[in-house]
Amino acid sequence: MGFGHWEIILIVFVVLLLFGGKKFPEMAKGLGKGLREFKKSVKEPEAEKPQVESTEQKKK
Repeated sequence: MGFGHWEIILIVFVVLLLFGGKKFPEMAKGLGKGLREFKKSVKEPEAEKPQVESTEQKKK
């Protein structure tokens, strides 16, 4: 069950009333940038993460 056209239009209208016309594009831009960064971090390989040695390797 998703949102229909009327629900989306109503949500956009309420957001415009609350934040005004000037803030809405800035918020959308910030949301898009955040989503791009999230997708980028999910797709990156785990090779960039620091490797932690196990305690058994340190004892040798």
